[in-house]
Amino acid sequence: MELKQLAAGLAIGVGAIGPGIGIGLLASKAMEAIGRNPEATSKIQSSMILAIAFTEAIAVYALVVSLIILFT
Repeated sequence: MELKQLAAGLAIGVGAIGPGIGIGLLASKAMEAIGRNPEATSKIQSSMILAIAFTEAIAVYALVVSLIILFT
C-alpha cells in the first residue's frame, strides 16, 4: 500500500468526522427547538437546512483534498 493511499484515506476520514458530528448536533438542537416552540418549525427548519448545506461543504472539501492527494 502506498503512502498516498493512506494519506488520502486519512484526509477523507478525519475530514468527515467534524461535519458528521456537526450535522448530528445541529439536527438534535433543531428538534429540541421545534419541541419547545412548534410554531417556529418552518423558520427553524429552513435555517437548519442552510446550516447543514454549509457543514456538508466542509466534507466535500475534504473529499476534494483526498482526491488531489490520491491522483497527484
